[in-house]
Amino acid sequence: MLRLPVLSATAATFPVGLRAAPPRGWGLRLGLVSRASDAAKGLLYTAGGLGLLGLIWLLASLAAGRDLPNPLATLEVFGRLVANPLYDNGPNDKGVGLQLWSSIGRVFAGFALASLLAIPLGFLMGANGFSRRLLSPVVQIMRPVSPLAWFPIGLAVFKSAPTATIFVIFMTALWPTLINTAFGVMSLPEDHRNVARVFRFSRFKYVTRVLLPFSLPHVLTGLRLSMGVAWMVIVAGEMLAGGIGIGFFVWDSWNQLSLERVLSAILLIGLVGLLLDRAFEWFGRRFAYGT
Repeated sequence: MLRLPVLSATAATFPVGLRAAPPRGWGLRLGLVSRASDAAKGLLYTAGGLGLLGLIWLLASLAAGRDLPNPLATLEVFGRLVANPLYDNGPNDKGVGLQLWSSIGRVFAGFALASLLAIPLGFLMGANGFSRRLLSPVVQIMRPVSPLAWFPIGLAVFKSAPTATIFVIFMTALWPTLINTAFGVMSLPEDHRNVARVFRFSRFKYVTRVLLPFSLPHVLTGLRLSMGVAWMVIVAGEMLAGGIGIGFFVWDSWNQLSLERVLSAILLIGLVGLLLDRAFEWFGRRFAYGT
């Protein structure tokens, strides 16, 4: 039986071989609508997660009685803290914005130093078997050490509590980036290496055109993990160091017997951590392999 093609409305309207061109700007509008829809879904999920967290917090405060402030009491104190975050009444009385800014500066200093060492060392371990076998035991011995165990070492070497805190961040942010970078380099398929050999790539061209583009997503994942670790460690480090910083703010609020201020600081720490993580996630999507 001879089957005739079923013509759509578009095909029936125009001659064979011709198609109606979409209106100018139609693709751009569809892209904007899709992005707006994704953003709305993201905000909806975020709001749902925060609502669930608030419900759990409320139930915990009801179960604990007066020992744990409820969300409304904490949000009242939180509002007062963020209403004037930059005031400075001396060394021991600074706004929470100044405390956060000081902590962020230390985190990025330690994170940057760790990245400068971890990325080239990870490439070396991933690309060279001798270096990997030599350095792997060192990494596995030092990686599980508690962050706070490095603080006395930093204090003894640098004679400065703020610098010792940066040293603690450096030592703990080093390993996720190093391990992920080495794994990314080791995961390079053999076909990629063979193609580079066939075209006789120089070592520089091989690294920049083959090795780096393939391993870059793994490097960015390591950087994202390292930033998360660094932001967690800063609170404990500043509790020991004192002076200024969000960790010191938490400890000082506890000494003032103000759990509302402690919980407000925890909210701020979590929100800043969320923003940092989303920034690295966005950056990683921009450099996904094959895009």
